[in-house]
Amino acid sequence: KTLDSMLGWKRSDMLTEETTPGRGSMYSPQRILQTLRRRMWTIVLVAAVTAGSALGFSMLQTPTYEASVLILVGQETTGDTNLGAADVSELQELALTVAKAVPTTPVAETVVERLDLPEGSAGEVIKNVSAEPDPGTMFVNVSYKDSDPERARLIANTIGKVLSEKISEVSVGANAITATVWEPATLPGTPISPDPIRDGIIALMLGSLLGVVLAFLLGYVSDSWNSRDEVEEVSGVPTLGVVPKFRVSARRKEILASKEGER
Repeated sequence: KTLDSMLGWKRSDMLTEETTPGRGSMYSPQRILQTLRRRMWTIVLVAAVTAGSALGFSMLQTPTYEASVLILVGQETTGDTNLGAADVSELQELALTVAKAVPTTPVAETVVERLDLPEGSAGEVIKNVSAEPDPGTMFVNVSYKDSDPERARLIANTIGKVLSEKISEVSVGANAITATVWEPATLPGTPISPDPIRDGIIALMLGSLLGVVLAFLLGYVSDSWNSRDEVEEVSGVPTLGVVPKFRVSARRKEILASKEGER
């Protein structure tokens, strides 16, 4: 039996305005360490379950691969004409426009038609393609994500070729803008997601934090006393003694019960 059941007291019944411990004592370093030590298995269990669940969920996800093709934005020149600083600055700005042209319906529909993809796949192509200009340069990095690494590489390279053709069609003349495939996409060897190790570490950290919060919450709502110091702090009087924990055999319980019934 616990001290509560033997004496018929509860900690909440003893708390009054005069005996209620202040915030300083409730959140003292010693009390915090005692709570963490007493609830250590709760913290470990919550952290382990959270990390294990995240790791299992991550390993069940379909891998996603990403292939990238590098596009160089340039300009047609005649004779020995060289590009000046102003021209280079203009082309760097045009790289932004070229990047915006990548995830568009005309490019996606041409890719679907050229690769004989299922009808209506243009939306899927637009969803999985991204284009980012490299700041300070005339390069545009075009990436495509897919669950099949070979298909990701094939579609990325096709997007690069189609983009180059589309730019040439709309930009004609002596100073026409060009978009040339500078570096074709290669076969991706490892998926970009999921990352079980990263997900497991993040989940372990969040689970540990959740376990600590739960430990303090359980300690806050608990009506039991766990030490002599806590009894004295809550009751406001010194303790005369502590009843130790002991085991009572089944036979002994029967004897005590029979004596209790005779009274």
